[in-house]
Amino acid sequence: MAITGFLLSGFPRPSGDMLRIMLETLRVKNFAIVEDATVNLIGGLNVITGETGAGKSILIGALNLLLGERSDRTMIRAGEDKCSVDATFAMESSADVHTLLDDLGIDPCEDGNLVIRRTISTSGAGKNHVNGCATTVQSLKAIGNLLVDMHGPHDHQSLLDPGFQLDILDAFGRMQKPLSSYRAAYDATLALQRQLQELDCDDQQVAQQIDMLSFQVKEIEEADLAEMDEDALDREHAMVANAQRIIELSNGIDSALTSDDACALNAVTIALRLLSELTGIVDTAEDWNKEADAIGTQIRELSRCISEFAHGIDAEPGRLQWLDDRKALLHKLKRKYGASVAEILASLESANERLHDLQTRGQRIGEIEAELASKRKDLVAEGKKLGRGRAKAATELEKAVTAELRALGFSHSSFSVNLAACDPGPAGSDSIEFGFAPNPGEPSRALRTIASSGEISRVMLAIKTVLAAHDRIPVLVFDEIDANVGGEMANAVGAKLQTVAASRQVVCITHLPQVAVHGQAHLVVTKAVKNERTYTRIEPVADKSRTEEIARMLGGRDLTSVALKHAEEMLQANE
Repeated sequence: MAITGFLLSGFPRPSGDMLRIMLETLRVKNFAIVEDATVNLIGGLNVITGETGAGKSILIGALNLLLGERSDRTMIRAGEDKCSVDATFAMESSADVHTLLDDLGIDPCEDGNLVIRRTISTSGAGKNHVNGCATTVQSLKAIGNLLVDMHGPHDHQSLLDPGFQLDILDAFGRMQKPLSSYRAAYDATLALQRQLQELDCDDQQVAQQIDMLSFQVKEIEEADLAEMDEDALDREHAMVANAQRIIELSNGIDSALTSDDACALNAVTIALRLLSELTGIVDTAEDWNKEADAIGTQIRELSRCISEFAHGIDAEPGRLQWLDDRKALLHKLKRKYGASVAEILASLESANERLHDLQTRGQRIGEIEAELASKRKDLVAEGKKLGRGRAKAATELEKAVTAELRALGFSHSSFSVNLAACDPGPAGSDSIEFGFAPNPGEPSRALRTIASSGEISRVMLAIKTVLAAHDRIPVLVFDEIDANVGGEMANAVGAKLQTVAASRQVVCITHLPQVAVHGQAHLVVTKAVKNERTYTRIEPVADKSRTEEIARMLGGRDLTSVALKHAEEMLQANE
């Protein structure tokens, strides 16, 4: 049962550079309760509705899987041995994606399309393909990070996490460069601190480490591995170990070719004599004579090469013993220091460096402490530089989010970003707390202490709206962004989503008719039971069928004339 959506007519296509990249088609096969569904999307606001439990969020789960989320065999439809998800992105222009594909060794987009496919089987094996090229889950994640911003029903709570808040501020302020510089200084400082800790031990521990490292260095150096070719060693060992049989076979070949009375060379010699006589009778026999003569030369040359090879084999027991000892030594060193000669030599270099540090411990501690002091100054400077950029971005973010919140019904609200200095950490020298004052006359307090789930939803939408205008991710997916919102507030959420969709493709799963009527394309998910199996259908609606769906969302299954009229009025008001 294949259910295929279509491009809804009558809806204006949004304009803007970002809509040159969009998710055109998503196909889901044998995923959860979906047998086979193909959904076509437009480059504006796509709304997906349906009754609770019908499977609306399955599409989001399938898209998450396609973009690198962890797979699970329980995702496969009961009774099937595999499931698959395919997506086609229209890629009219995206230098970032094309550069990433090139870095990942993936073929460029053909015909302006990027095609991603992921398959999961009950055996646990999975396959990932981008433009027909096999790739890794990590590659899918990297591509997905450039193309799609997913917002699920549980992401509201992440807004209360200081780490997530700092990520939002850095994304808004485009702090990637100063943050990268800070992290480089932070990592360098940590590395020096670890080196200092390793050297900061008592004399007995130092002596024990010196003894151990000295033994390791001596053991590897005495093995003299620098010029060793392990493959050549294996080949010679195989020949010497089988020397007797190689000589026997070579002698047999020599006899068959040139030595026995019935050897190949004697047969060719007889043929040459007969061909010589035939040449005097048949003109073309002269060419045959030349070919036979060449064959005789090849037989003699082949016999000579094989004989020389056999005579060159060192069949002495001493050579075999040396090779056995050499392989045994290499095996021993591999178990202790690395899986290959290169890794063993790398271990030698590391041990020598560590040994030198310990033997000159006093000097090295002084050098590291001096270098650490310098790096700490760099870290403080980079932290202050990052903090100044964040402070500037925080002021701009406060204004932008407050403006969006007022458009979402918080007419007298204010949003604040509170930064404070803290000890240097992986993310900088700043702590952060988002503040929110939803009502006039109330002071701003930490968002986590005052916001209801409905308020958090609208704050998140406001932030997403601001970030959408700031970043370059072309596809935004919202799963129940309107949770715990109703009435006029829901209408404001729908209007805001439509505004965002003017420059981005937006896919929104909603249970509110006030949001759904703003959709420029509308898909309905339904569930049915047939022959004791559950099937999910995904169908586009327009005109009368869309009016009926909005009416269902307003008043349930019984489509009264009042509900239908109300639905029609809502749709007309948003045309």
